[in-house]
Amino acid sequence: MRRMMKNSLRSGLPAILLICSGIGPVAAQDVPEDDPVVASAHLWDLDHNGTYTCDEWREYAIRIFNLADRNRDGYVDASEFRTIQQATPVFKEAELAYFDDNRDGRLSRAEFVSKPNPLFARYDRNGDCKVTAAELKGTADAAQPATKQRPERGRR
Repeated sequence: MRRMMKNSLRSGLPAILLICSGIGPVAAQDVPEDDPVVASAHLWDLDHNGTYTCDEWREYAIRIFNLADRNRDGYVDASEFRTIQQATPVFKEAELAYFDDNRDGRLSRAEFVSKPNPLFARYDRNGDCKVTAAELKGTADAAQPATKQRPERGRR
């Protein structure tokens, strides 16, 4: 029984700690709240400055990979991939095949880390590999339907 509890703690505790390490208030920004990429960005904003960078994403992806690679063989197989899917909403619907470039049924660290975060494709308007609060807000504003104001009758 003790051994089982110890193993459960050993495998589950890192996931809990990883997820909790980024828990905090999401910056008050006018962004789509139902976007899991944006909703989980605070988890990998390592310096907590509200600007999300490719380097921060890469570091976070490495941490997620290392957490999932329970047997420390340098690869994540299908059963280990479930840890990645449960780690953050970004990966909830992810499939191993998307990352598995060489189609060997397992992921190397390079395969996993090399995939870009969709946040940058959606929100990084100037291509500098940084997404700022202004870029998030600007994209959300652009997504709002424009309302034309009609000139009042008799006035020009």
